[in-house]
Amino acid sequence: MLPLFRRDLTLAVLASGSSGNCTYVGDGRTGLLIDCGISTRRIHRALERQGLADAPIDAVCITHEHSDHIGAARILSDRLKRRFGRVVPFYMTVGTHEGAHAKVLPERVELCQAGESFRVGGFAVHPFPVPHDVLDPVAYRVQAGAMSVAVITDLGRPTALVARQLRQCDAAVLEFNHDAELLLSGPYPWHLKQRIRSNHGHLSNRQASRLLQDGLSDRLRHLVLAHLSDENNRPALAAAAARRSLGDANVHVQVGGKLNGADPIALTASAV
Repeated sequence: MLPLFRRDLTLAVLASGSSGNCTYVGDGRTGLLIDCGISTRRIHRALERQGLADAPIDAVCITHEHSDHIGAARILSDRLKRRFGRVVPFYMTVGTHEGAHAKVLPERVELCQAGESFRVGGFAVHPFPVPHDVLDPVAYRVQAGAMSVAVITDLGRPTALVARQLRQCDAAVLEFNHDAELLLSGPYPWHLKQRIRSNHGHLSNRQASRLLQDGLSDRLRHLVLAHLSDENNRPALAAAAARRSLGDANVHVQVGGKLNGADPIALTASAV
């Protein structure tokens, strides 16, 4: 028989990319979504496909106000209220709340601040700042007992603070948005290329690889490469860049997709 204080934590990327992002973190008693940039129907189907149809959702944490991260918030809020018989809180920064279009805002908004942790059920949630071209973007690290996972996307450059957060993770969802050469030679207009390449745009494979190298620790066991551009990246290029930084580290790597997300990751903490 397993000890009562053993808990399994699931990290499931439901969708990842410029057409929509959503990730589930739960342990069977507490659950939350990070971002809701895909339709509520797609969220439900993705949860069902990954065996999480009946999983609890106690909160939704929004990273920033771009539609591929917050677009379904109002409709999802209504659906969750009907499902659970209560209003589920959506956490976001003041800047995200001010920058979001009024029509997508959910019924209940809880304001959070980078650097100030809050609790959702049995989870401690740690928002931290990332450089992106919106008002007040954050990434989130979720702590469940001894286990820690993070979703880190939509940042234009690696930072020491993000690397420190990554070092505390057993599993991470990390942006590998574009290959620099493919972006420059690709079909995007120059102003969009400049935005993506800027310090407040998106991580290239090379930048993400450097961040991974700086943030690598012995505890990291699972890595999902996220927010890949369909036009400006290739899964094989992103995976090769990640592997260069990981070296001989025993880390399972997979690529998150815009339609099927990624295989769910199960983390187990056993009694010492």
